[in-house]
Amino acid sequence: MPELPEVETVRAQLEPLVRGAVVTDARAHHSAKFASAPEAIGSAITGITRRGKYLLFGLVDAGPDRPDPVPHPGPDPTQGPADRELIVHLGMTGALHVDNAPRRYPNERDPYERASWDLADGRTLWFRDIRRFGRIAVVRAGDHRSLPTLYHLGPEPFDPSLDGPRFHRSLAASRRRIKTQLLSQRPIAGVGNIYADEALWRAGIHPAARRVGPDRADLLLGHVRDVLAEALDHGGTTLRDYRTPDHSTGRNQFRLDCYGRSGQPCRRCATPLTSRELDQRTATWCPTCQAH
Repeated sequence: MPELPEVETVRAQLEPLVRGAVVTDARAHHSAKFASAPEAIGSAITGITRRGKYLLFGLVDAGPDRPDPVPHPGPDPTQGPADRELIVHLGMTGALHVDNAPRRYPNERDPYERASWDLADGRTLWFRDIRRFGRIAVVRAGDHRSLPTLYHLGPEPFDPSLDGPRFHRSLAASRRRIKTQLLSQRPIAGVGNIYADEALWRAGIHPAARRVGPDRADLLLGHVRDVLAEALDHGGTTLRDYRTPDHSTGRNQFRLDCYGRSGQPCRRCATPLTSRELDQRTATWCPTCQAH
């Protein structure tokens, strides 16, 4: 599943391509998870932000006098605050890209297309999702109550107000396993299976640990930030399906120390890494370096 580095890489590539574009038509898969895509018709895209693993497209009413992307005299509505948001969660296999070609005929469509938006300049923004675990919603700007996971997200990893004591208090409030807490998105947003395994390996913390003291919480927070920053620098991790809007893959998969390496030697102590299911998610760790 795309995690923070992959979603942020998508955002950074896509934002300059669609900022200021006007949505003139849209189509959506019949599933309720994608059905709201046409609610963006008639809107101009003010930009794209990210919260955790969610992409938030700012929307404003393009108005009847703005059927094309050429600015009319007077204030440009895309320079003001958005009044609505098109929210996209990529799920496990979702991908967004922009084609210069206009809408294709139905018999030419990708069978994994879940939504598409025609832009006034003749381009099309496509959302492709093989396994249909993604999600699309259009909401009032900042009103995320209809998306509980987004609504209850913890702080962003690089939020300067997130320090070791705050992170420790959040972890100490639960008796769940430490990896399960990280995946819950409550103590910190944007961390999934890949980067949880990587950060816990670096911190020397067993993924099934239920108590982490203040010092180890501070150490773990630093390693979470490090693994995310390094993945961002390398365009994210592509294991199977993740692609950027320009159809390229990430490069961070060649730098993983723990995730997906079960049975291979630990890069610190040479003990074979092990893995098993914890709370319905596979965890990988070193039984020597991460004994506790």
